[in-house]
Amino acid sequence: MEHLEPPSEKWNIRREYFENLIFEYEEKGSYLVSEQACALIAEVQSCFCAGAWITVIILAFTVIDAQLRETELLDFKGNSKQLLKRLGFDARFEKLRLRRNELVHINLDSPAITVDQ
Repeated sequence: MEHLEPPSEKWNIRREYFENLIFEYEEKGSYLVSEQACALIAEVQSCFCAGAWITVIILAFTVIDAQLRETELLDFKGNSKQLLKRLGFDARFEKLRLRRNELVHINLDSPAITVDQ
């Protein structure tokens, strides 16, 4: 796997940045994070520290989706687009959802990412 590299020398810088960002938002309010979302945030942090940007995008929206389904609308049966709309989330979340979808769902005519990228 020639595209795999050892963890970046920037790992600790990124870890510190990530933890400071989390701390900043924790200070602004007392919001309970669901069990699954909490576990996924740890995965996002690992990927962020490693510089695995595509995985960060995919997991970031997965955290949001898990959190909302476990804490806001427990019995919601719709898709993520409907979930965001029902809760009144703004365009930033929809943009993240769409980018995640581009990366996860293949489009043979227009790949969202290539190995060279």
